[in-house]
Amino acid sequence: MSKQQRVLTGITTTGTPHLGNYVGAIKPAIAASRDPKTDSFYFLADYHALVKCEDPERVQQSTLEIAATWLALGLDTSRSIFYRQSDIDEIPELTWLLTCVTAKGLMNRAHAYKAAVDDNVEAGEDPDWGITMGLFSYPVLMAADILMFNAHTVPVGKDQVQHLEMARDIAQRFNHRYGEHFVLPNAQVDEHVATLPGTDGRKMSKSYDNTIPLWLPEKKLRKAIMKIKTNSQEPGEPKDPDGASVYAVYAAFASEQQRSEMRRAFAEGIAWGEVKQQLFELINAELEGPRERYEALINDPLQVERELRQGAERAREISRPFIAELREAVGIRALG
Repeated sequence: MSKQQRVLTGITTTGTPHLGNYVGAIKPAIAASRDPKTDSFYFLADYHALVKCEDPERVQQSTLEIAATWLALGLDTSRSIFYRQSDIDEIPELTWLLTCVTAKGLMNRAHAYKAAVDDNVEAGEDPDWGITMGLFSYPVLMAADILMFNAHTVPVGKDQVQHLEMARDIAQRFNHRYGEHFVLPNAQVDEHVATLPGTDGRKMSKSYDNTIPLWLPEKKLRKAIMKIKTNSQEPGEPKDPDGASVYAVYAAFASEQQRSEMRRAFAEGIAWGEVKQQLFELINAELEGPRERYEALINDPLQVERELRQGAERAREISRPFIAELREAVGIRALG
């Protein structure tokens, strides 16, 4: 790999990919992979999955579904490095090296941990009830994912920007103590797709059960889109696109011209049903071809496994010498 710009992204293997994953992470990452000035890294975050998921079969099935998703959507694995996080032994080792320079106070401020503590306090429980060290310290594992390959850029949703800032902080602490080893990564947030709303208007998330799965058959996709929550404004009444979940989803898939035309239609009082129909047609046209490729890959898991193993070999060509350099830096060395 050259010293050009490196872009890295991954998705936790705890569920079926949904439209939010697609527009927020997969689509921009695959677009970046086609840039000849960019070295692209994609990983399946199966260690991260263990923080939330205690079902081994779900973790494995999700790994297959997410890998098949990226391949079906046109990821060129000859130009980019596509791997499973758990195939890179150097990542958990780096996690420990980083843990030893990470301030506990930094972890105390992590949004996911604070939210869990707040929920416990509200329920009258001990503040740390049910909170594992996996949940508390997973920003360090995320930092290791990024810093292992010295990624310059990480495409993320707005809700993940804090973790990028933490990775920068951890990298700076390590560099200050042991010398300049890490690049300070930057978050790349696309304002149109940073956080996609779900069918109920809240952020599209498996935890809210409001997602639209990416690979729904055509009829089920249309049905799911028709369920997106709207207000009671009648056809003919001017509507506010900025307050409408259905427009936010449309904007994530549309071109600049299509967004402009839809905003005009909102001002002219387009019916909600018509907005949803146009949204369905837009999404379905984009996913029709990839959907067929996805079905073929899901039915051939060995092909997916081969791709992941080849990617892991290429990733380890970078991670092995780098962890040796870091071991040397911290004093874990041969004697004599």
